[in-house]
Amino acid sequence: MKLAVIKGDGIGREVIPAAVEVLDAFGLELEKVPLELGYARWKSTGTAMSEEDIETIKSCDAVLFGAVTTVPDPSYKSVLLTIRKELDLYANIRPVKPLPGIVGVTGRNDFDFIIIRENTEGLYSGIEEIGPDFSWTKRVVTRKGSERIAEFACELAKKRSNKLTIVHKSNVLKSDKLFLDVCRQTADAYGVEYGDMLVDSMAYSLMMHPEKYDVVVTTNLFGDILSDMCAALVGSLGLVPSANIGKKYAFFEPVHGSAPDIAGKGVSNPIAAILCVKMLLEWMGKPEALLIDDAIACVLQKKIITPDLGGGASTAEVGHKVAKYVTQNLKQ
Repeated sequence: MKLAVIKGDGIGREVIPAAVEVLDAFGLELEKVPLELGYARWKSTGTAMSEEDIETIKSCDAVLFGAVTTVPDPSYKSVLLTIRKELDLYANIRPVKPLPGIVGVTGRNDFDFIIIRENTEGLYSGIEEIGPDFSWTKRVVTRKGSERIAEFACELAKKRSNKLTIVHKSNVLKSDKLFLDVCRQTADAYGVEYGDMLVDSMAYSLMMHPEKYDVVVTTNLFGDILSDMCAALVGSLGLVPSANIGKKYAFFEPVHGSAPDIAGKGVSNPIAAILCVKMLLEWMGKPEALLIDDAIACVLQKKIITPDLGGGASTAEVGHKVAKYVTQNLKQ
């Protein structure tokens, strides 16, 4: 198997090496292909990612990705959106689950749900026009896109509690009626119990009653906002991983951004990136992926934590301790 490793910008250049150290601890036969993409490359070459880079990524099976800095320049082509489109990574998966000893803004830890976000359409269609007095972006919702994300969510729900929540805004956005109808029809076909909620009501309910939800499926922008919001339930953006899955490829990235304000200081939290390694191993069908949960729990219990969680450990130190735990316990 070939894995493209892209550190990207900012703290991506710190958390990805920590995550790779954990990945290496499993001793898998894995060819890693390093690539330099993002804002730093754009500044030096004028190109954040070339066609050759896309072809290199397509020659791999999966991608482990750090973070990229957003560039306020109309000529800058989004690296993330381009990769998602080129690899047809239609399903974004964001698990929201508390970690041992860490509580978020609500002070509770009785939840464990997953947000499934349609990843190629909606307001991230890339169909837009920018002008000095008038700008627009086309929101795209298709039956094909809705069906395949609904099927993905239903298949996951069948493996869990067989419950699905469909999030939309069809009372205002008429394009959401198609998404809602398709999701309902798909859930019926799969025999999955479902309900639906308007996105604004869902935002409130997720903060107040997160324990009520299991698998949540929604459109692109809503899923992006809700999943970032739910990082507050867990305790930090530095604790939340994500996966982008297609029929052929998979792409794993921590939810946090490039955080240029702390980049280079060695204080960024690598746990989200390490949990991305867990998701990668699960995608590969490796049951030993669960060892990462035990390793992280051990590190947290010993208070080997970065400043965002109130500790004084470095990014590299946390990664090294997690990797050491994996090495010591892998054969047991």
